[in-house]
Amino acid sequence: MDEHIGHFLSFMSVEKGASGNTVSAYKNDLTQFDSFITSTAANGHARDWEKLERSLITEYLLTLKQKDYAEATVARKVAAIKSFFQYLHAEGTIRRNPAENLESPRVGRSLPKPLSVTEIDELLEQPMKRNTPESRRDRAMLELLYATGLRVTELVSLDVSHVNISGPYVRCLGKGSKERTIPIHEQAAASIIAYLNDGRSSLVKDRNEGALFVNRRGERLTRQGFWLILKQYAKAANISSAVTPHTLRHSFATHMLRGGAPLRNVQELLGHANISTTQVYTQIASEHVRQVYERAHPRAR
Repeated sequence: MDEHIGHFLSFMSVEKGASGNTVSAYKNDLTQFDSFITSTAANGHARDWEKLERSLITEYLLTLKQKDYAEATVARKVAAIKSFFQYLHAEGTIRRNPAENLESPRVGRSLPKPLSVTEIDELLEQPMKRNTPESRRDRAMLELLYATGLRVTELVSLDVSHVNISGPYVRCLGKGSKERTIPIHEQAAASIIAYLNDGRSSLVKDRNEGALFVNRRGERLTRQGFWLILKQYAKAANISSAVTPHTLRHSFATHMLRGGAPLRNVQELLGHANISTTQVYTQIASEHVRQVYERAHPRAR
């Protein structure tokens, strides 16, 4: 990897407090961009960030469009390139910024699709059909994710010390290394207690392991590991729509608003920096109310 890219990624992680997911995505995007720049060296374009022309960046973006990348993906790659060159310029590595005012594709924000309460119930019931340490772990994870709206990275990053059962509440470290405390209801707390008392101890091999949720090897469960678990349960619950770890977060927010929770409260629970990010869920809640009304009053359509 180019040393300047390495320094930039360290800057994003340490100075900016970017999440591991963001740093990983930027690493992939900039490595791909760097490979393109390097491949053009035979045409007189060496990897010299000071001499790099804007036209070469434009050429790279055209290759992305030819490969049929989604607009959201291209927008992220553009954001990575712009941030990288802004960093190089601020550090004095380059005298001019060739990516300045570089336009990103406009990406329309699609509404997240939450599960219905019935689908949530079906999903949460699946782990209860087995009586194993893994099933108790899975029940606790699903209950906690739906009860708090945690991001999956926040979920798998939890340590045992982050959960207070007597509260009950959970402390997590979100984007930008911002800590927040989220209350959890009795059902989720009961599932966590069941897992801690009769599940985790059977899975953990090293008693110094601090992770709350561990895999069969006794190590901290990964995001990918949780995703595979969720997909299996969604399939068993006969949920036809696509279900991702973020689906439970969407469902939590939407159901909270439908239940009358103030928007500001939901924003704090989700850890959104801007309330505009949370407001997208009000559209889903309003659409649900409209559909319910129309079903009850068909002549009003």
